[in-house]
Amino acid sequence: MKIFIQYMVSLRCKLLVKSELEKLKIKYKSVELGEVLLYKNITVAKREKLKKELHKSGLELMDDKKAMLIEKITNVIVEMVHYSDELPKVNFSVFLSEKLGIEYHKLAETFSKTKGITIEHFIIIHKVERIKELIIYDELNLTEISYLMHYNSISHLSKQFKQVTGLTPTFFKSLTKRQRFNLEDL
Repeated sequence: MKIFIQYMVSLRCKLLVKSELEKLKIKYKSVELGEVLLYKNITVAKREKLKKELHKSGLELMDDKKAMLIEKITNVIVEMVHYSDELPKVNFSVFLSEKLGIEYHKLAETFSKTKGITIEHFIIIHKVERIKELIIYDELNLTEISYLMHYNSISHLSKQFKQVTGLTPTFFKSLTKRQRFNLEDL
């Protein structure tokens, strides 16, 4: 049985969910971002208890199919941008469609209607957050970051960065207090 959990976008969230499952003695096969595969169905009482405990930490069990699809899209994007060593070589629309087994047009329409933002813009926002992280770590120069994040040029990266943040990457790097957002808040 699969259960879906909203707002589960980090490794910390995965650890929290595993902990709650273990406290409730719910056996699970795997815990991924937004999704838990259980060995067997759980009782309504255990489901409610899990729901209550997760809610205390800002996570929500989902029942609505549309909400579950949005959460799957979100988790694929977060995992792809923030936790993969390398972005996919194929177009993001192809990647999402193949990963979720659903036609991209349907994914994009559902996402936009529900979130009020396009998938493309959502990906750009996350890429910019990842770029901020890479700038702060100061291990790569802008050319290397541009290559890693699959931009055609530094100017393309800079243009998108400035559209989202209002700052150039170089100016952001020079700031002493650099603002980043929690993935859960994007």
